[in-house]
Amino acid sequence: MELLPLVCLCLLSCSGETSAAGDGVKVVVKEDDDAVLPCSLSNKEDITRKLFDWKKDGQKEVFMYDSGIHHNNGLSGQHQQFIDRVSHFQDQLMNGNASIKIHNTKMADSGNYSCDFPRLQPRQTFNIELVVGAAPEPYIKTLDETKDWRLLQCEAHGDPLPTVEWKDSDNNTLHAEKPQISDRGGRSYITVKTTVTKTDNYSCVATQETISHQIAAVTAVRLTGAAPEPGEILF
Repeated sequence: MELLPLVCLCLLSCSGETSAAGDGVKVVVKEDDDAVLPCSLSNKEDITRKLFDWKKDGQKEVFMYDSGIHHNNGLSGQHQQFIDRVSHFQDQLMNGNASIKIHNTKMADSGNYSCDFPRLQPRQTFNIELVVGAAPEPYIKTLDETKDWRLLQCEAHGDPLPTVEWKDSDNNTLHAEKPQISDRGGRSYITVKTTVTKTDNYSCVATQETISHQIAAVTAVRLTGAAPEPGEILF
């Protein structure tokens, strides 16, 4: 089954390389996952005794490190949103790595981040876009079945809300009922049902085109009243 190139797979994947201001990087994660925002000097200069400052949307203080003093060991001024949620990679400072990890991400963490080295000559700033809301693996369940057919339901969520399609093992899109959208616990869910009449492996594919993210769940259906297609492989 062919899927769109993934920007987010498990933890993160960047849409570009970390570089000086002008070429940003995008990190896409699922809500409640940890997000690593990359920031490294190309010359791998030791920054143990340097200053680097992370901000969100140009204003919120995310994490500052200044010659060993930082927001996790006494430095004040960190925005309330990020207190006790941000860490850096102490053992990588000697290699010029100023990346940070934001733990247990929320939708509110989405935005534009900057990693700034204000005392370097020339000054260097790196730009990272964080998108929180990549769809997790869809949830598939059987609603009803006989020996000749099975009614399958797929449920998915994410921000933006994904589109959902059912596909067979040959990547053919199946006829499905009109998608239903519901709200639970502050999240929007999309539910799509389809009835299958042959033994096969079926995929529910959730796609968020605006953030170039796609993820699928697969279920094996064996119908005793229908013989498998030649060459079919079942889990």
